[in-house]
Amino acid sequence: MFDRIQSFFQNLAHGGSSEDFAPDDLRVAIAALCFQVMEADGTVSNVERQRLRQLLQEHYQLSAGKLDALMDAGREAGREAVDYYRFTADIRRHLDEDKRIELIGILWDIVYADGERNEMEDHVIWRVADLLGVSVRDRVLQRQQAATHVNLSDEADSQKDVV
Repeated sequence: MFDRIQSFFQNLAHGGSSEDFAPDDLRVAIAALCFQVMEADGTVSNVERQRLRQLLQEHYQLSAGKLDALMDAGREAGREAVDYYRFTADIRRHLDEDKRIELIGILWDIVYADGERNEMEDHVIWRVADLLGVSVRDRVLQRQQAATHVNLSDEADSQKDVV
């Protein structure tokens, strides 16, 4: 799961580390969507926040201060947005279909980071996928893959407990 997420971020065309983040920066749009998915169920767990932070750090190799700035910019942009179109329009312009599908997979991975999934998170990802032009089939496949990763991790953890 981490390999897929890391690969996605590594392949993005916007890989620089600027001092500040413009509102139309692709990195901010992606972080904002991630925050909107994390906040959909009313709680943002530390596991979800740490997962996002780790992924952004690994890809963009930002200093702690710049990483905090990106996280803050994403969170703030997400709070100010009246809908998802602002972010999905930028993402759709910059990413091809395969990358957009991969982004949906990453959003599902973040949903499952805390081991739980609810209908509000489902709804947010459904809307985002629709706006990104990701088919229902691809959205469901990405969800199933993310769920499988969680189940495999749970099984591996339980195997460790047994030994």
